[in-house]
Amino acid sequence: MSFLKVKKCDGFDLEIGDIASDKSISHRCAIFSLLSDKPSIVKNYLKAEDTLNSLNIIKLLGAEVSEDKDGSFKIIPPKELKEPASILDCGNSGTAMRLFCGFLSSKAGFFVLHGDKYLANRPMKRVVEPLRKIGAKIDGRKKGEFSPLGIRGVKTLEGFKYESKIASAQVKSALILAALNAKESSFYSEPHLSRDHSERMLKGMGADISDIEIGEKNYIKIEPLKKSLEPLDIEVPSDPSSAFFFALAAAISQNASVVIKNVLLNKTRIEAFEVLKRMGADISYILKEEKYEKIGDIVVKSSPLEGVEVSENIAWLIDELPALSVAMAVAKGKSVVKNAKELRVKESDRIKSTINALKECGIDVVERDDGYEIIGGELKEAKIDSFGDHRIAMSFAIAGLRSGMKIEDIECINTSFPNFIDILKKITRIEIGD
Repeated sequence: MSFLKVKKCDGFDLEIGDIASDKSISHRCAIFSLLSDKPSIVKNYLKAEDTLNSLNIIKLLGAEVSEDKDGSFKIIPPKELKEPASILDCGNSGTAMRLFCGFLSSKAGFFVLHGDKYLANRPMKRVVEPLRKIGAKIDGRKKGEFSPLGIRGVKTLEGFKYESKIASAQVKSALILAALNAKESSFYSEPHLSRDHSERMLKGMGADISDIEIGEKNYIKIEPLKKSLEPLDIEVPSDPSSAFFFALAAAISQNASVVIKNVLLNKTRIEAFEVLKRMGADISYILKEEKYEKIGDIVVKSSPLEGVEVSENIAWLIDELPALSVAMAVAKGKSVVKNAKELRVKESDRIKSTINALKECGIDVVERDDGYEIIGGELKEAKIDSFGDHRIAMSFAIAGLRSGMKIEDIECINTSFPNFIDILKKITRIEIGD
């Protein structure tokens, strides 16, 4: 098991132009390319383990994938999907497993989705059950609660009116993909708006997806495809979830500033930055373009932080909460996280993982069923177990800039942010060992 030691940092002034490309959009580029009958061009695709697994899956399904000299990918979809002779390996990615589950439910053939030991213990019934109700044939461990998931694709699914009890972009995207091959119109609602990349990208490709009101509820209306969609021609922006680690680095360090270039500025993806601003962080955005999505630079400078309560728009910042907990740990006063029970079923139980790590660092923290309370103080150097969760590993590597830190089990970082450590080296001294 490898480890990372991070030395305390006295300050830095850095411009970062090589933040990892957006993982959510990269996964969707691979999957959505199969909805066209023409080649898609994807520039700046994230070359991390999970997203490369998605490219490998579409190749097993019959797509031709080639990389140009400039690093862009050309994806030629098959005329008909192949029935793969091997398991479709999603690695550590819940996004890939859930979206492919929705996509493959209405494709002829038998498909098996599986992943690593961590993904194998993440809940899948939230996708499997609604898909079964509209005619999908899916089975798996514990009656479909866990992978491996076996899918026997059917020709067309029933249209639906589904009211999700959770705000989840993965569940929503899976149901939208299924609805594109349904017999009639489908309607989807969620308690709060989750990340909306799927709707934006699919509409940009020509899908008939619209927002409507039925009674007092807002729904997404999805019409079945009448023809293949237009191909993608997209440059994937930098991932705001990855960028947030270095925004946090500047905010909690003394005499520090950072400019993070070409970041996705979709409002459902920058909520963590907005929370950090509410805590007193000096953050500004510079909008540069707005084609598929808003893209621009983010500027962050060190500043004293105050405690904050986080209980709204949780679906917009669920991935960044472990990193935000580090900011809360050094902020003045008490911080509270509520309505975040979804953290229990991520790559690790992130409530327990975060609390355990903060306690190791000498911070007073109280666990709640749906979150935690943190009393701000001063981080102490500690040894942190990542539990195989890349966001825990990276969050407490950044915490090390304040006090020094040793993080164990860091291989998981490569699943989403392969050059994280290279960027960290520009800020402070590190040591890597086995």
